[in-house]
Amino acid sequence: MAAALLDHHAQGTVAVRSAGSAPADEVNPAVVEVMNELGLDVSREFPTKLTTDDVAASDVVITMGCGDACPVFPGKRYLDWQLDDPAGRTAEQIRPIRDDIEARVRRLLAELV
Repeated sequence: MAAALLDHHAQGTVAVRSAGSAPADEVNPAVVEVMNELGLDVSREFPTKLTTDDVAASDVVITMGCGDACPVFPGKRYLDWQLDDPAGRTAEQIRPIRDDIEARVRRLLAELV
């Protein structure tokens, strides 16, 4: 959700990568539903594993509770967003998570551009 929202709001002004330390096999269908409500289609996205190269190529790394599983490089800006995991939740339960992520994304984007 964060990558899709940042990519949408940035309108090409920042490069966005999305990966996880323990990605699921597919995008949660309820996440697809709540993102569609904003006009964002994430149905064709697929979870990917976070690599050291992903982190090395990034200026800002947003983590969501990955702890020691995330590589750390000096000089990178790290933000750890403590969020509820949408896994196993309904669309109704995910909407507040989505809205929280969107607010954080907008604040971050305002700092970056």
